[in-house]
Amino acid sequence: MSDNGFSDEQKYYLQGLAMGVDVARTARGLNVLSGGGGNGTAVTVGAAAEPPPPGGPELMAIEAQDATKAAGGKLCKEEVAKREKHPFKMTAEMEANAAAGQFPKGTDVLLYKFSGMFYVAPAQDAYMCRMRFPGGHVTAPQLRGIADMSETHAGGYIDITTRGNLQYREIPVDKPVEVIRGLMDLGVIIRGSGADNVRNVTGTATAGFDRQEFLDTLPLAKDIHHHILSRPELYGLPRKFNISFEGGGVIATLEDTNDIGFQAVRVTDDQATAELPAGVYMRLTLGGITGHFDFARPTGVILDPGECVEVADAILRVFIKNGDRTNRKKARLKYLLDDWGFDKYIGEVEAVLGRTLKRAAEDQYEMPPAPDRWAHVGVHEQAQEGKRYIGVVFPVGRMTAEQGRRLADLAYRYGGGYLRLTVWQNLLIPDVDEADVETVVAEIKDMGLDVEASSVRAGLVACTGNAGCKFAGADTKGQAMRLADYLEERVELDTPINIHFTGCHHSCAQHYIGDIGFEGTKVEVGDDMVEGYHMAIGGGYADTQGIGRVLIKSLAFDDIPPTVERLINHYLENRVGPAETFVEFSRRAGDEELVTAARGTEAVAV
Repeated sequence: MSDNGFSDEQKYYLQGLAMGVDVARTARGLNVLSGGGGNGTAVTVGAAAEPPPPGGPELMAIEAQDATKAAGGKLCKEEVAKREKHPFKMTAEMEANAAAGQFPKGTDVLLYKFSGMFYVAPAQDAYMCRMRFPGGHVTAPQLRGIADMSETHAGGYIDITTRGNLQYREIPVDKPVEVIRGLMDLGVIIRGSGADNVRNVTGTATAGFDRQEFLDTLPLAKDIHHHILSRPELYGLPRKFNISFEGGGVIATLEDTNDIGFQAVRVTDDQATAELPAGVYMRLTLGGITGHFDFARPTGVILDPGECVEVADAILRVFIKNGDRTNRKKARLKYLLDDWGFDKYIGEVEAVLGRTLKRAAEDQYEMPPAPDRWAHVGVHEQAQEGKRYIGVVFPVGRMTAEQGRRLADLAYRYGGGYLRLTVWQNLLIPDVDEADVETVVAEIKDMGLDVEASSVRAGLVACTGNAGCKFAGADTKGQAMRLADYLEERVELDTPINIHFTGCHHSCAQHYIGDIGFEGTKVEVGDDMVEGYHMAIGGGYADTQGIGRVLIKSLAFDDIPPTVERLINHYLENRVGPAETFVEFSRRAGDEELVTAARGTEAVAV
């Protein structure tokens, strides 16, 4: 027994119970797996929510579809599917399919994603399940339970995503409903984690213990998460939607790659006016989608933090009403902004709100300090005296079930009983006493992980690839690790270089913001088609924001390790001192020079 009279197991139980109560509070009014539980009755969490609008909560989306048809447009098949079958009233069908050993077919594959279940054939004859952790906050009991269930219901491992999130893979045909209910028992909601919904809400990974942050964003990330869960009408989007809160912390949140980015800024006493008093505000940016070559752009709007949820709600409602429902490739917010312009869109948002939003020029506030590119790895001081957070390295973002359990135990025994997931496919153990750091690091290394990494592994990001995604053209995770192994034996780096592997144009690993980015494709070699990539360079984020440019197309993977080695060595030999980063060098060097260096031959046209 511990000093407070509870054993570790009892404390785990109590933490889990508290989390379950919180989930019940935030999901009240929602039919979880609507359409009935095992006995055919609706499974409802908590008390009734506010009355739905006339025609039900789906009315907004139905009216938008009707307006599209009235204007002569033809709904795409996905919109027709959502209209004909309610995605959240498929429980009985899901249960019957599981019992019969059948996977969904046709557009039902899309509809299953509303409940967090992705059928990933032909890559795997199995499901993937994506969870929701607003702000990347996961408790030790949750991680321990997720790890246990990965062995009984999935592939025995857990993937950390580029949205500060977790997901299962290799879920058998008979397990999807069991997984959903098992996660709910852990206090983990997965409703709307896929398909045409607001995805996991990201926030500063070090929120609340960051030494340089302007604002603790975790409460905001949780508020919008709960807000969306309790308003079924906000599931009627034309396409997926990303929201992020950046508090100005040391770890970049990549809010500028989201449909809505809220970025903390500060109005100093010298800058303050009667209309804009001194304090911390959130700058509103819109339209980020780097796979389509665009970052979120400033709108000129500046908000009190308490306005963010209401404004995000209005932005979503305007998108639901006006987004493209005929062409999935043009159904993201970016394309509506391109068509309308920002002024018109913000005008429609203000009409929904019934008020005018504050504006501020960029010289009226102070931007936060630049992030530290190494801050997600290693041991770092917190704002709280004597406390440290430890960033654990997961090259390409995968942990085993046993590693998950042991990390949860470390967070409970030596930390604050929780962990934080980052957008860099790793996690942090916060609130470790300085005196315990050495012990925690030793235990992390004992489980086959590390807190220190070469510059290559620390900046290595990869999507699932064709081992688990039907869209991918290459084995991104496996090949990213092979590249890291190759470079570590041959290259000595003294500065971080981010290398991103994504399997297709969807850019889940955001290859266009990497120092070096790879997009999977098939490459013709002799009479064969082999796995390969298009290589881009010069991408950046935060203070180095920029879309990378394609340097060499259609490289077979076997050619990539020596190509990257030559390119990095060329940078190390020709940079203007150690202070010049790879992105700075690659942006000033011409393509002909870089292609020549990368190929090790005379320049070849890209």
